[in-house]
Amino acid sequence: MKAKLLHKTRGISSPVRGRELGGEESEETGTTLPRRQLGRLLREARSATGMNLERAAALVQWSRPTLSRLERGETEKIRVSDILAICDAYGLDGATTEVARGLAEQVPAKSWWHAYGGLIPAWANLYLGLESSATTLTIFQSLIVHGLLQTADYTRALDRTYFSDETEEELDRRVRIRVQRQHILTRTHLPAEATVVLHENVLRTVVGNNGLMSAQCRHLADIGTRRNVEIRVLPFRAGFPLGAALPPFTIMDFGSGAPGHRQDPPQVYCEGYAGSAYLEQRADVSRFREAFRRLQESSLDPRSSRDLMRELARRYESER
Repeated sequence: MKAKLLHKTRGISSPVRGRELGGEESEETGTTLPRRQLGRLLREARSATGMNLERAAALVQWSRPTLSRLERGETEKIRVSDILAICDAYGLDGATTEVARGLAEQVPAKSWWHAYGGLIPAWANLYLGLESSATTLTIFQSLIVHGLLQTADYTRALDRTYFSDETEEELDRRVRIRVQRQHILTRTHLPAEATVVLHENVLRTVVGNNGLMSAQCRHLADIGTRRNVEIRVLPFRAGFPLGAALPPFTIMDFGSGAPGHRQDPPQVYCEGYAGSAYLEQRADVSRFREAFRRLQESSLDPRSSRDLMRELARRYESER
């Protein structure tokens, strides 16, 4: 079976053909992502109550190993009634319980499409849990600066349009969350490594005003000098290195994991206007890695990319 996804990113649609990036269906089992996200949600909920595993397991009349496996995302068959009972035992509110229910209902899926407004509410940004635990991020962006690389003003200008009904206080909260996410790249101890390709569109599409774009280009050039961050620009003249338009995507790798826990498999995340695709089959991850390699080969080297960013920053500044 060949997969075909249509990704819409704020007005741009890019078909991804199964032969190039989706691949043939393998013999691997379904995605582990919903059950891993469910386990993370329940583990954090239990910790918030102050209960240890033994106490929580006794409340729901489970054994400690059974609850532990659920929290580690290792339980393949999950009953919604059991999850609702755990949510009740932890005193979770209705909204969080609905997220847990939605995840439980998607556990048997072979692939996962998180549609906004569907089983998982739009506000439950499950991607953030993955991103925060990743050790390596491989990122391609074709139109918008990736959230980990945005200035606060760039974020605010985008969100003020996209979330037009929200108050300034709500927008400020979104900006704070975005800035907090960026700590994974700038923290002193074991920062995540990021390898990024930005299409030249990203630098030349004006968000807000020229002054804002000048600051954003300077920020990209500066953060690209960090040892754990590499940013390359795919210039217009490179055309389409794969012969097709690609959706923005992020490949996340998670390292070896904690002792006693299975290593999480690499994850490909493709964000769209109507929802997000999560891919973890080996064939899918390999094809996206190969796609990124070809994008890199067609991009400017890091130093030339920084030179272009700083040149554009000066140009934006002069045109204010």
